[in-house]
Amino acid sequence: MTRHAAIEERRRAGGVLLHPTSLPGPFGIGDLGPEALRWVDWLARAGCSLWQVLPLGPTGYGDSPYQSLSAFAGNPLLISPQRLLEEGLLEAAELEPLRAPPVERVDFGALIPARQALSAAAFARFRAGAAPDLVGPFTSFKEAHGDWLDDFALFMALKDAHGGQAWPMWEEPLAGRDADALRDAEERLHEEVEQRRFEQFLFFRQWTAVRERARQRQVKIVGDVPIFVAHDSADVWANKELFQLDEAGAPTVVAGVPPDYFSPTGQLWGNPLYRWEALRRQGYEWWIRRLRGVLAMVDIVRLDHFRGFAAAWEVPAGSPTAEHGRWVKGPGANFLRAVSGALGSLPIVAEDLGEITPDVVALREQFSLPGMRILQFGFEGRPDHEFLPHNYTRRCVVYTGTHDNDTARGWYESADEIASDFCRRYLGVDGHDIAWDLIRWAWASVADWAIVPLQDLLSLGSEARMNYPSRASGNWTWRAADGQLSEALAERLCGLSVVYGRVSEAQTAAGDDE
Repeated sequence: MTRHAAIEERRRAGGVLLHPTSLPGPFGIGDLGPEALRWVDWLARAGCSLWQVLPLGPTGYGDSPYQSLSAFAGNPLLISPQRLLEEGLLEAAELEPLRAPPVERVDFGALIPARQALSAAAFARFRAGAAPDLVGPFTSFKEAHGDWLDDFALFMALKDAHGGQAWPMWEEPLAGRDADALRDAEERLHEEVEQRRFEQFLFFRQWTAVRERARQRQVKIVGDVPIFVAHDSADVWANKELFQLDEAGAPTVVAGVPPDYFSPTGQLWGNPLYRWEALRRQGYEWWIRRLRGVLAMVDIVRLDHFRGFAAAWEVPAGSPTAEHGRWVKGPGANFLRAVSGALGSLPIVAEDLGEITPDVVALREQFSLPGMRILQFGFEGRPDHEFLPHNYTRRCVVYTGTHDNDTARGWYESADEIASDFCRRYLGVDGHDIAWDLIRWAWASVADWAIVPLQDLLSLGSEARMNYPSRASGNWTWRAADGQLSEALAERLCGLSVVYGRVSEAQTAAGDDE
């Protein structure tokens, strides 16, 4: 059975959106250690068979998962110090500085240098002979992932050697990837490059353990693939011919979206746009490798900004806002046919939010991809709004909100009277438990899948919002607190999942066997 066939067989399901950085735990940021395994167990007890995460790559500017330093690598900040302690790569005293508060927010400014020091200590201990049983697996990992790992490790070592500068600011032979310059850099920075490879080995080793627990608990992981990649990334540095850059490596045009719900001046993302013709000539090989790599880590992909494959908003580089751009045609069906031919299936959820035109809908429908419905967006007072549950079709995924929205309670408390009144009348409630009122309607809807951010399960307000799309910094910091993932909360959500047919027979049987 193909992966896509397995998904189609799984008609109704429920799940939770929670990025691993938001997991509770003692070390300043959620990670892939014991708390991640407990989280998967909690999901299963809550009757959920879907866990949605944000992009898992190493973060760069603004700590955003959507501005990653690599489309293939994992985020070393997610490596569990507890697991490294258990394997003899760290000592208990080295973990103590990470136990300082705050625990309710990720302090990236303090966390990053502390985690880098831990990583260096673990690698030095490994080089000195600790954890000898990892030597063989590490060698095998490097051989299996060399097509992206070597470029990424050298890129990161060079970035460190240049004080964090973006790659176009490096000396020309390195920015331009002169073969002799790269060879010399590899020799000169050999230990730094090898440490970066080792970090990736540790990340993927720990992620594999988390994913195996998810399989055991009948939980599928929904990953996230941003359509665009960061300019300051190993991907652009190593594949400049695939992006619209000038001779100095700077973007000539950048991505964004026109004025919308989130911002009256649009969103200026700043990512370089693709040379789709160059990608087409190579059979979209880079994109196919990217998706194949992600699907080795997750079961389903949420393809972010799906409308960009029909047409993307192109803004001249240097523009102060995204207001004065234009729509430029994307690769469309030609791209999806190539991907489907290479991968054999399209286990994809199309993020079809924003300014959606008929060509975007036609592209999604041509490949039978489920789209997204956001409950918060439906309460404008129009009963024909596509995001109201009575207008759904089965092939969609309903969310109370996403990482880009306010929490359900925060949205309701700040909504104008027209929206809040229509919401109460539509749901038939008085609004005192609005987050769970929305969850119930999502779970009751005809949509195949229903997903809720953990913040809404906890009925939290705007203080728990994950991201403000128009704000450049201060995002991505929210964390769940110890004790919030209670048995009572799991039972409450499981009750809805049972009533509305979102618990699978296989999952129920697995629970009975424990």
